[in-house]
Amino acid sequence: MHRCTKCVMLETHEMLTFDKEGVCSVCRQIEQKATIDWAAKEKELFDFLEQYRGKGLYDCIIPFSGGKDSTFQAYSLVTKFKLKPLIVNFDHGFYRPTHLKNLERTVKKLGVDYLKFKSDWQTVKKLMKESLIRKGDIMWHSHCGIYAYPMQMAVKFKVPLIIWGESTAEYTSYHNFEEKEEVDEKRFNRMGNLGINAEDMVGFLDGTVTMRDLEPYRYPKLADLRAINFRSICLGNYIPWDTKKQSEIIHKELGWEGDYVEGIPYERYWYEKIEDAFQGIQDYLKWIKRGMSRMTHLASIDIRNGRMTRDEGLKLIEEWEGRRPASLDVFLKAINMSDEEFHRIALTHVVAPHVPDLTKVKPGPKLWDQDQWTINIDIET
Repeated sequence: MHRCTKCVMLETHEMLTFDKEGVCSVCRQIEQKATIDWAAKEKELFDFLEQYRGKGLYDCIIPFSGGKDSTFQAYSLVTKFKLKPLIVNFDHGFYRPTHLKNLERTVKKLGVDYLKFKSDWQTVKKLMKESLIRKGDIMWHSHCGIYAYPMQMAVKFKVPLIIWGESTAEYTSYHNFEEKEEVDEKRFNRMGNLGINAEDMVGFLDGTVTMRDLEPYRYPKLADLRAINFRSICLGNYIPWDTKKQSEIIHKELGWEGDYVEGIPYERYWYEKIEDAFQGIQDYLKWIKRGMSRMTHLASIDIRNGRMTRDEGLKLIEEWEGRRPASLDVFLKAINMSDEEFHRIALTHVVAPHVPDLTKVKPGPKLWDQDQWTINIDIET
């Protein structure tokens, strides 16, 4: 398989193209990012925000997982841009202990109103299993919920401005940095719902799940959004996004703590995807399907930002990718599936020209908090 000659991204990554020098489109976008007048962009944002400041119950809604990106997003909008936001959190059901502490600490220190929603666990288990079968991805409910639910709250509370985090141009080629990316229904259907809407999912399941159950995963009607004159923008279109630097800021200013995550070295990536107990499974599925996982993604970011050589990245990939996550045992027990069935399903979603060799897969170690997950993840029912 072809890897980018500048970073280490593989050709199986979605929406990736290569130029005549073998350099991927995301690397070229990051080069473009360096030429942007970010001071002018920031002023543009300040001017734009004046249209919304003090005009309603809240100045904006911030979709908020409590991970590194949304925490910096909230910190920046409250402390630098002086907005009064409503923090909206869609809890997918797998938050880890350190993350839960981070989340509560952040909203208290920032002094913001905070709305949290957590979906029915029995429905979530059905959605995870169906999502795995249909798309080789266990998180359809999370992908849809984190996009759709904050938009629903914008309609409910009549808050027209929704501010998200990084631009997708940081990691994919759906957009570039010259575009004013809107986080709208088009992006939801292209990148969020895996090509399956809530109505589809009701039809796929066993008749015990109805549209009433899946309402949190349905994008609001365009007429309802237009009635509040909504705008849904990315903060990363106006300020340069650097997850490592931003994580250091929120650690210092908010006491935000990192954690160990399956499949990546803590010492270098203590801040990355710490919120999700099942993140290792998602990354393992990506490795089976595409021949790469989070280590490839993170190494590519560091190479583009001059923090790692390409050879160093390749060594880390060799060391960290292709391990069976210990968290898979928790997931399989939760949805009542065998290891053999899981891998059989995963192999039906392989993206050519990748050909996975599961005989070389080694088991990964348990995370320090895995035995505590039963507090938040009811694996007995």
